[in-house]
Amino acid sequence: MKAGSNLEKVLESGAFAVTGELGPPQSADPAVIEEKAKLLKGYVDAVNVTDGQTAIVRMASWAASLIALREGLEPTVQMTCRDRNRIALQMDILGISGLGLKNLLCLTGDHQSFGNHPQAKGVFDIDSIQLVQMVKNMRDDKIFQCGDEMSVPPSLFIGAAANPFADPFDFRAVRLAKKIVAGADFIQTQIIYNVDRFARWMEAVRQQELHKKVYILAGVAPIKSAGAARYMKNKVPGMDVPDEVVDRMSSAPKGEAKQMGIDLCIDIIKQVRQIEGVAGIHLMAIEWEEAVAEIVEKAGLLPRPKL
Repeated sequence: MKAGSNLEKVLESGAFAVTGELGPPQSADPAVIEEKAKLLKGYVDAVNVTDGQTAIVRMASWAASLIALREGLEPTVQMTCRDRNRIALQMDILGISGLGLKNLLCLTGDHQSFGNHPQAKGVFDIDSIQLVQMVKNMRDDKIFQCGDEMSVPPSLFIGAAANPFADPFDFRAVRLAKKIVAGADFIQTQIIYNVDRFARWMEAVRQQELHKKVYILAGVAPIKSAGAARYMKNKVPGMDVPDEVVDRMSSAPKGEAKQMGIDLCIDIIKQVRQIEGVAGIHLMAIEWEEAVAEIVEKAGLLPRPKL
């Protein structure tokens, strides 16, 4: 069943898609989302609304998505397996579709030990691949995970994440294939700083013709400082930040590091856009939404299609 989302239409049209990211506040203040929405509107085809990213308590993704929708953005609700069992997940899947939200990104979720409630009990009843399969079965076959039937299924464009840089590298495309078989319609990747390695991953993807079965959005993000680049290189699992990226950020004159980070992001977008099988970008500028307009414009991605 087609979800009829704007993101789905853009990708099906063959246009190079742009998705963004919006982090809900650690409060009940809707103004935070409203202000971020103003910075993103007109520059992205859809925006991911994160679900307790880094395992920190924030406004629920579905609720923040409704505020973003009200402000003229098309939300992609993120849903993690960390905090819900399969009963709660299916309840939320029905709920977000019933509320008119059309895109869903299925994630396993950051472990609770990284967040502000490390004593919380993680659920992890199922993983992200099983979640994708469950949503697809609900949407296409009108059945719950237990096999019971439903009268009106959820209508959702199903997304999943992929990390081209995690070890073992040779199995990265294999894992992507599993998510496609499970039912993913689109894929958003880990942030790319090592374009050469990403290109090698895309080569493996093309060898299996996976790019013909799913829309792949390359993850990109601006860096604010050389210190941030070094931190991602040395401290963040699953990230691949080459020395030349750290050196480039370190070479920025005083007061110009942020602009250097924006320019680097634009350069990476232009490079990945030339790689066969890349259907768009996922631009992650959380808490730096004001950089999105410049990046999208200078990367030659305006105006966004209106379908």
